[in-house]
Amino acid sequence: MDETVTFHVRLTPKGGRDAVEGWETASDGSRHVKARVRAVPEDGKANAALVQLLAKTLGVPKSAIEIVAGATARLKRIEARGENLRARLEAL
Repeated sequence: MDETVTFHVRLTPKGGRDAVEGWETASDGSRHVKARVRAVPEDGKANAALVQLLAKTLGVPKSAIEIVAGATARLKRIEARGENLRARLEAL
């Protein structure tokens, strides 16, 4: 059964490598996934690289990942659709 999960990602563009580095807790107590991509933050290249990285990491097609807020910010709200996503996210 497909489920839709919303979560936050803190993206570091020009990070030297493409990687999901797990969960981090911010000073306000909120949690987000830390990710870095090699792509530059120009013309949506870093966002496209993030979508591709998350799709590969979570085992879903790129079309199942959407940046719903924060396209121009480091902290982004992501919506993902697929099977057993909560468990896959918590395992990061």
